[in-house]
Amino acid sequence: MHKDVEKILVSEEVIQHRVGVLAKKVLEKGEGNIMVVVLLKGALVFAADLFRRMPVMLDVECLNVSSYHGGLESSGEVKFLDACLPDFTGKRVIVVDDIYDTGLTMQSVCTKIAAEGAESVESCVLLAKDKKRDVDFEPDYIGFTIGDEFVIGYGLDYRGKYRNLPYIGVISQDAI
Repeated sequence: MHKDVEKILVSEEVIQHRVGVLAKKVLEKGEGNIMVVVLLKGALVFAADLFRRMPVMLDVECLNVSSYHGGLESSGEVKFLDACLPDFTGKRVIVVDDIYDTGLTMQSVCTKIAAEGAESVESCVLLAKDKKRDVDFEPDYIGFTIGDEFVIGYGLDYRGKYRNLPYIGVISQDAI
């Protein structure tokens, strides 16, 4: 599996330190009535580490959304794959995603949650690609800014594989 990694962008140690910093930043805005919404499947590892570093009462929910549909680039269409949504009414919602690429997924999810009655909606991403966005939206919390490369590890996948790498790396062209 490691042979398929062209280079390591962010080490396990650096990720863990930054996740702790992000957790503190989220809690600086307040500790009450927080619901963490994890966007599956890519954000699962990041979100678990993030909310374990928040020593407050949290509601944790997961949403299954998709915009990549198995490819290397966003399809431009966000699909909500769950039959029903959690009750967001009166909650401070923190939407957690693995990577901020086009911006379409995060904007769509935050807009939908706000329309469902959340008190406030914030966004937290592990990675943000340094590129022009398709939408006018920026995450509230960003772990790392990276180039426009296809990355794997720490929850990020290529066709369902590599999520269990403890670091973030660039996949080699031979593995694609």
